[in-house]
Amino acid sequence: MPFSADHAVPALIVKFGDYPLHHGGVGAIRSLGRLGVPMYAITEDRCTPAAASRYLRRAFVWPTTGTEEPERLVEGLLRIGRRIGRPALLVPTDEEAAVLIAERQEELGDAFLFPRVEAALPRRLASKQGLHELCVEHGIPTPAAAFPQSYEDIERFARTARFPLVAKNREAFVRRARPAVNGTTRIASRQALLSLARDWGERPGVILQEYLPREEAEDWIVHAYFDADSNPRALFTGVKVRSWPPHAGMTANAYVVDNPELADLAARFIKQIGFTGIIDLDLRFDRRDGQYKLLDFNPRMGAQFRLFESESGVDVVRAMHLDLTGRTVPEGEQRAGHRYIVENIDLPALLAYRRSGYTTPHAPTRASGTELAWLAGDDPLPFLTMLARIVRPGAKHLYQLWRAGRRGGKA
Repeated sequence: MPFSADHAVPALIVKFGDYPLHHGGVGAIRSLGRLGVPMYAITEDRCTPAAASRYLRRAFVWPTTGTEEPERLVEGLLRIGRRIGRPALLVPTDEEAAVLIAERQEELGDAFLFPRVEAALPRRLASKQGLHELCVEHGIPTPAAAFPQSYEDIERFARTARFPLVAKNREAFVRRARPAVNGTTRIASRQALLSLARDWGERPGVILQEYLPREEAEDWIVHAYFDADSNPRALFTGVKVRSWPPHAGMTANAYVVDNPELADLAARFIKQIGFTGIIDLDLRFDRRDGQYKLLDFNPRMGAQFRLFESESGVDVVRAMHLDLTGRTVPEGEQRAGHRYIVENIDLPALLAYRRSGYTTPHAPTRASGTELAWLAGDDPLPFLTMLARIVRPGAKHLYQLWRAGRRGGKA
C-alpha cells in the first residue's frame, strides 16, 4: 500500500437489526484489518460470518431489532466504547445506525470518531419522502412519487395512477417497527394496490413511486466518501448487473464502469446539501428520456462497497479512516472493469434475470478482476460460516420432512 493507517484508532462496525449474513460488514473488517487497524463489530451472536473473521479483534454480541428506543441504543454504544477503551471510528452498515449516530453525535462524540454532519440530514436522506423532496429542490431527476396519508388518499390516487407502480417503506426505523411492505414491491393494478393498502393502517408509511420498465432501464451505483467540506476524497461509479431480490434488492453482481456524468451529478448534489461521510446511491438510467434517476440514498457504507477500490488501494471505508485520523487520502483512478460477486445470492439472481428482459450494455464483456463478497484466501472462515448458516435451515427442513414421512409410513 502507498499509505499507512493510524493503528491507534480502532473501528467498530455498527448494525441495528437481525441480519447476520451481511457481507458488507465482513468487507469493512477485512479492508481496515488488512491495514492493521484493530477491528470490532456488533453481532447477533458469536457464530456470524463477521465474528469468524481473523481480522476481528472482538465481537460484541448485542441482538437488536432496530425498534429500540434511541436512548437504549446510545447507552449500548457507549458501553461498548468503554470496553474498547479508546475512541473508535464508527462504521454504520444500516440507515438506523447512520441516523442515530448523526442525531446523537453530541452524546457519542467523546467516545467515538465519525463524520460530523447536520443532525437531521441523514434521516431526511434515508426517508423516501425526504429524499424525493431534496431531489426536486435541487433539480436531481427522480421517479414521480406520491405520499398518501390515509386510505382515502390511496383510493383517490388509484383512480388516475399509471400501473404498474412501486411501493416502498417511507422511513428508516419505521420500516422495522411497522413495515407496510417487505422491501420494494411492484404493484400491477388498481385492485392489487387497494387490497394491499387495507393492511397499511390509518397512516400508511409508504411511498408510491413511478415504475421504470426494466427493458428500458439500466441500474447504476455510486459509492463515495466526502470530507468535512463536502468534497469527494474517493468517488466511484459502477453498473449493477443483477440484484436479489431481482431488480429491487441488494447487489449480487456488478462492474466498475467509468461514468463522469454520473460522478458529476453525485458530487454536485452532495455539495448542494452539505453532506459529509460515506454514501451509497442507487440510480436507474431511463433510456426513454436519457436521465439518471436517483432511487435510493444510503447515508452510510453500502454492502457492495468492496467492488470499488482505487489504483492507490483506497476504498470508501479506508478513505474515511484516513481522513478522520488526519492522514492524506491518496488519489487514484478506479479499477475500471473490476467485478463483484455475492456468492450466495448471485446464482438465484442469474436464473431470475434470464427471464426478465433486463440488459446491461455498459457492463464489460470480460472482467479485469473479481472480488468475491465472502471467500477470501487470507480469511476463509466467514465464507464457511455463511455456508453453515445457509445450509442449516435447509437441512433441518429436510430432516423434518423425512421424519414426517416415516411417521406417515408407520401409520
